[in-house]
Amino acid sequence: MLKNISERFYQWNKGWLIFILFLLDAFFAGFLLPLVQGIMQDGTGGVLPLDLMIFTTPQKIYAMIARYGEFNLIFYRNVELTVDIIYPIVYLFFFGLLISWLFQRGFSSTSTMRKYNIVPLGAWFFDLLENISIVALLSLYPTQSAALAWVFILLNTIKWAFAGASILLILIGLIMAIRNGFKKQS
Repeated sequence: MLKNISERFYQWNKGWLIFILFLLDAFFAGFLLPLVQGIMQDGTGGVLPLDLMIFTTPQKIYAMIARYGEFNLIFYRNVELTVDIIYPIVYLFFFGLLISWLFQRGFSSTSTMRKYNIVPLGAWFFDLLENISIVALLSLYPTQSAALAWVFILLNTIKWAFAGASILLILIGLIMAIRNGFKKQS
């Protein structure tokens, strides 16, 4: 199955599609998600979405949730069930197709590196699981489950590891593609 996904990414990596996905990614990361965070802060500052709390503790998670207030609990849960379902799909395809495009130009078709174009799939998968855990944390509050908080922390850490690996692969692909003059390798 993963091999089929990898091959699809290589088939779908058209420059125009990657550009559209880049614009969508930039819209989400540069406008929509900061807007959501701004609405949540409501001029008070110091309020973060749980997604951005890396290497935290259950105590800090529940302290942040307590700062949200009733409006933000509902608002943030709705964001997790809408915007934060769509955005991971956008960055999955943007990163996956971009890595594939760069790897076609940076590595021969027989290179084992070519199979790593599916790494963004891990970020997407764990992001969705992380979103489910956030919705559960917000929905159950004021009940506090340390186990659920630790599940969230684990999923969040794995998601960011895959996202970081995806960025690293983009950089490796870019360096190799530059080295080969952006010519498709056979």
